[in-house]
Amino acid sequence: MVILNLCTNAGFGIICSVTGGSTLAAVSSGSINSTVGIVVISIIAMVVSFIGYKFLHQYERYSWIFNLVAIVIATGVGGQHLSNQAEQPAASAFTIVSYGGVIAGFIIPFSASAADFSVYCHPRVSTWRIFAYTYAGIFFPVVSLMILGAAIGGATPNVVSWKDGYDRFSVGGVMQAMLLPAGGFGRFVVVLLSLSVIGNLAVSIYCISLNFQLLAPFMLKIPRSLFTIVYTVVAIPVSIQAAKSFFDSLENLMYLIWYWTAGYVAVIGTEHFVFRGADCSRYSPDHWDQPTKLPTGLAAIGATGIAFGLTVPCMSQEWYTGPIAKTTGVELVLAALLYVPLRWIELKFRFI
Repeated sequence: MVILNLCTNAGFGIICSVTGGSTLAAVSSGSINSTVGIVVISIIAMVVSFIGYKFLHQYERYSWIFNLVAIVIATGVGGQHLSNQAEQPAASAFTIVSYGGVIAGFIIPFSASAADFSVYCHPRVSTWRIFAYTYAGIFFPVVSLMILGAAIGGATPNVVSWKDGYDRFSVGGVMQAMLLPAGGFGRFVVVLLSLSVIGNLAVSIYCISLNFQLLAPFMLKIPRSLFTIVYTVVAIPVSIQAAKSFFDSLENLMYLIWYWTAGYVAVIGTEHFVFRGADCSRYSPDHWDQPTKLPTGLAAIGATGIAFGLTVPCMSQEWYTGPIAKTTGVELVLAALLYVPLRWIELKFRFI
């Protein structure tokens, strides 16, 4: 699971770096290329994550305000073109459910990293309060921006400047074209938008540094900051190359990688509510590094693996379309159903 989570966060971080770097390149009118932009974005994010959780928490607490203002301004300046949508096939149940699946696939992977941050919450804080804050903090901005992004994407083919910007600088080029009528102020807003990815990238880097320490016991002795530097040093050239040749392929690969998190959520949820009765006192935090006192994990691996195998025929991705491919979210349901009998068997032969 740690390796999968590392891959997920690393891939997501590279996508953030490329998006932010290309946006900086777009606003500079060529004086700064995407390579320089990627380096700038990556280093700033590394510094933010390098300082530690408290600073990262404060950064995340206030940075969204500037991001929201910038998005509202961009929408206000270029909003008159949003109604100029390219013709699309009529909406069907399949396309609607698939789009919901895209949104879920974007949000669910955070579940594997959520504990890296919620562990700092006071134990006496209401669980419903933590749930409500987390849910609202993810659901409302993601769904709102997904809808806005769909509207912008639908109008891009019919707006010449937007189409040209997208062809040259991807998403950053579209934002630059939208804010072009605002002149110098618009360029400033685009810079703010390019820096908006730092919040997500810094979180990914922070999670990656913790995941590295979980790979092997001896890695706990290595300072987390060193892993932060190592990732950034490796990610920068990969991001630069991705921007030049395989960015779309990377995005498509991430869509496949994110499937594993559905099984993870199902297993963790089933374990908590079915086998532990939603009682946190039934966990023993002191046993986290004592394998003999922890579940073997065979039930979780079996449930997720079998569910993923049954999910493959239902996949509809750029690289692969299964023979069924008419549903999404199958793995989450299958993993939950399979985990119950497998975990029961595991408990029967090992009382943990």
